[in-house]
Amino acid sequence: MQITKFRTMDEMFRRANATDYGLAAGIVTRDLDKAMYAMQGLRAGTVWINCYDVFDAAAPFGGYKWSGLGRELGEYGLQNYTEVKTVTMRLTQKNS
Repeated sequence: MQITKFRTMDEMFRRANATDYGLAAGIVTRDLDKAMYAMQGLRAGTVWINCYDVFDAAAPFGGYKWSGLGRELGEYGLQNYTEVKTVTMRLTQKNS
């Protein structure tokens, strides 16, 4: 894990998003407003704020860009194993 200090949010976004991959990112800060702003602009499938490598089996996990296709875990992960089908049937009515 690498921790890098940034002078501005623009510098942070430019450096953090300047990669072909986007599996995960971590933010360490005392300013939760900045953390929430940064979380929205980071091109990563998982963003940890003031923690790292914490997973919940109900939360989807997967990356952006070249860091994978789809999601694992949670409801989104189950969608990889399902197929949607529409069935329409005309039923005859009794006494008609």
